[in-house]
Amino acid sequence: MHRLATIVSCLLYLLCLPAEGIAADDGMGDRVAACTACHAEEGIRLEDGYVPRIHGKPAGYLYNQLVNYQTLRRRNATMNHMVSHLSRDYLYEIARHFAERHPPYPAAAERPGRALAERGEQLVREGDPQAEVPACASCHGERLTGVQPNTPGLVGLPRQYIMAQLGAWQVGTRHAAAPDCMAEITARLDGRDVEAVAAWLAARPVPDNTEPADTPIAEPPMDCGSVPAPDDNA
Repeated sequence: MHRLATIVSCLLYLLCLPAEGIAADDGMGDRVAACTACHAEEGIRLEDGYVPRIHGKPAGYLYNQLVNYQTLRRRNATMNHMVSHLSRDYLYEIARHFAERHPPYPAAAERPGRALAERGEQLVREGDPQAEVPACASCHGERLTGVQPNTPGLVGLPRQYIMAQLGAWQVGTRHAAAPDCMAEITARLDGRDVEAVAAWLAARPVPDNTEPADTPIAEPPMDCGSVPAPDDNA
């Protein structure tokens, strides 16, 4: 019931926004109230395990995801509706607003059992060459805090959310611009691998430096398409 009420309040708020956003003299915090109703205000712990942290992620990544919801590459009834009538410039404003904020992270989840933790760490840190699965860190950064401009951090995400997203790629309900590297990678994972990666990441302590890295630790292991982020807000 609480979740339904939150979603309804989000939708009602967005229905009041004009297609091009609202006046520049309105505070951005008020303008993104529909976002923080679900993704939490700064300093408030997320209560829903399926809602990701969006603060501090690269602006290019956040913009890409908003566009993906708008073009139905990603499907979530609430998000699809909320962004359907917003301009691309305004979507980038929203992305930049959250990218510039780094509130405290919630406490990490409990560490999984030894076998699951070891498999999760192997996939995240080293990958599985035999299965042609690259390490998560090779794209998402050594600290797993993301890489500018378009690769998200993986630390501080709920276990259930990570499992849901990997599963969505596996069954084809989440897409990215071609070539969709995550769809290719998740097709090579079994259910136990998905559980291991999610459990290990959710239990990973957040590093002192949570800023996205400027560059990846190595050349990307495979081609990965992305909706380009604008160079500026023009």
